[in-house]
Amino acid sequence: METHALATLEDILHSALSTPPTEVRRLFHGRGRCYEGLEQLTVDWLQGQVLICLFKEPSEEFLTALQTILKSWTESDVWQQSGATSLLLQHRARDGAPMDVLWGEHSEHQEVIESGLKYKLDLGRKQNNGLFFDMRFGRDWVRKQAKNKRILNLFSYTCGFSITAIEGGADHVVNLDMAKAALNRGRENHHLNNHDLKKVSFMGHELFKSWGKVRKYGPYDLIIIDPPSFQKGSFALTKDYQKILRRLPELLTESGQVLACVNDPAITSQFLIDGMAAEAPEITFDHRLDNPPEFQDIDPEGGLKALVFTHKA
Repeated sequence: METHALATLEDILHSALSTPPTEVRRLFHGRGRCYEGLEQLTVDWLQGQVLICLFKEPSEEFLTALQTILKSWTESDVWQQSGATSLLLQHRARDGAPMDVLWGEHSEHQEVIESGLKYKLDLGRKQNNGLFFDMRFGRDWVRKQAKNKRILNLFSYTCGFSITAIEGGADHVVNLDMAKAALNRGRENHHLNNHDLKKVSFMGHELFKSWGKVRKYGPYDLIIIDPPSFQKGSFALTKDYQKILRRLPELLTESGQVLACVNDPAITSQFLIDGMAAEAPEITFDHRLDNPPEFQDIDPEGGLKALVFTHKA
């Protein structure tokens, strides 16, 4: 990270908060490598709380200059009129991802709105806050597809896809994730949106030991696969994704769809397209979803890849 690049950041943030977003949004996405010297920095608007994340330990000079600029920013008219309640700096490269409160009142929990739906975020206790903002168009797509469908949401985390599916009229959604605390947050998110939990199942299991339980609730009209790149002891993307793909034909309805995702800059869309062709050739590639415009990337394959496939049995 380069100190001279901070003037660019200051200009972008000033412009972004001149008209604050009405919903949760990324304000600055350095990780798309479109801004030289700021590649390891992001800024998110959490409807009042502003969260800056550093994904690499900066030099002392850079950190001092960043804090000076941010202090000046909080004293500006634009900031004062934005409705901001806090300015947070999270050090993602440090053990435990500690968070500094640079200005205002920090709330550990923050309710936000995305596409009209409510989600509860955790700020300061965990590395991730509970919602991946680059998947906004994916959640919107599921909402449009969901009516009268049975849906399987693998690696469901806090059940963002489940929220949009039930809102879109799904008959039933099965959420599977090893992290029971994340599933509990998913229940809370459904409650926030006044959803009928009789239409939602939560399975706190390891996927590869639970195929029988997963089949029991099927067949599914839509299966969502959004795994981590690596989960110690349970999932390695390049080795384990194929194990999921080969199971899809027995889980899908005849014209069912799959939303298969990968978010590793080193892994391209072709990994999923080739993997599906090899493991489940009757499920064919349809199209790739766009990423939100605020997640601009110098390489189209560098960011999130969310691909739609259709069962042609």
